[in-house]
Amino acid sequence: MIFFLRSEKLKGDAMTVSIRRPLPLLDNDVLRTFVAIAETGNFSTAADAVLRTPSAVSMQIKKLEEQLGATLFLRDARSVSLTQHGEMLLTYARRMLALSNEAVSRFIMPELTGVVRLGAPDDIAERLLPTILRNFAASYPAIMIDVTVDMSIGLRRRMEEQRLDLTLINCATRPVPTEGEVIYTERLVWAGAKCGTAHLRDPLPISIWEDGCIWRSDAIAQLEKNKRPYRVAYLSAHTMAQRAAIVSDLAVAPFPRSYVTDDMQILGANEGLPELSSFEIRLLTASQMHGPAKAVAESIRYAFGEMARAA
Repeated sequence: MIFFLRSEKLKGDAMTVSIRRPLPLLDNDVLRTFVAIAETGNFSTAADAVLRTPSAVSMQIKKLEEQLGATLFLRDARSVSLTQHGEMLLTYARRMLALSNEAVSRFIMPELTGVVRLGAPDDIAERLLPTILRNFAASYPAIMIDVTVDMSIGLRRRMEEQRLDLTLINCATRPVPTEGEVIYTERLVWAGAKCGTAHLRDPLPISIWEDGCIWRSDAIAQLEKNKRPYRVAYLSAHTMAQRAAIVSDLAVAPFPRSYVTDDMQILGANEGLPELSSFEIRLLTASQMHGPAKAVAESIRYAFGEMARAA
């Protein structure tokens, strides 16, 4: 234990010394809650993530703020944001939790080390994979993951060439595919800008990607089946760019329902657009997988299972 000494004054040949109290120790469980709130921007969502009640989470943060003598969050009716002190603590908290996880893993899972080659389509890599990988790294800090982002057709080819250990791909539900395992199913919808007018134009401006994209195939097939004239107004393989085209009201696009954000609206029969099909997210794995790759696969299955339960 370290004590801090400060000389106060001399009395003859004696020195009067005051002893400061030792610095308080930060609790990793409280830091984990703090990080969860900072990342989600919501006390209730963070409470679910750390398996506590919202009131317990609020109490943890109150005690942490009292312990540090600083306000960490600014709260309003809709969201929570970090103060300057909160931003400073977040950096330390992430480092401390990462070091704690690394130390524990050396004892509990010393054999799980190595590199795993993971593939994912752009939409999954942009929206879902960062959270999955961050949670995985917290449990298995000694495993490194190399991610390849490509279209599903390219990822299949890389698996055949044994350049990946496992990959996620998007698959149409018809005809029924036989490869890999289904870990999530979602419906495609037409997405347009909130209060936008792109869907009223003739021909209909659409944002899609080139041949090989199952979202493109389904969208064009349904438009042609319903004899709705269209033109490709925006061509991009990246969902981030497609999102920009939608919210700018340049075009409408086939999107997974869960990808539709508050600045978009779902378009359907009332707007003259045909219903789209569902698609599957499948996990392909190598025939021979080592321990680290199996751990990644289980982490992915768990993450998508949680999404399905929350839907």
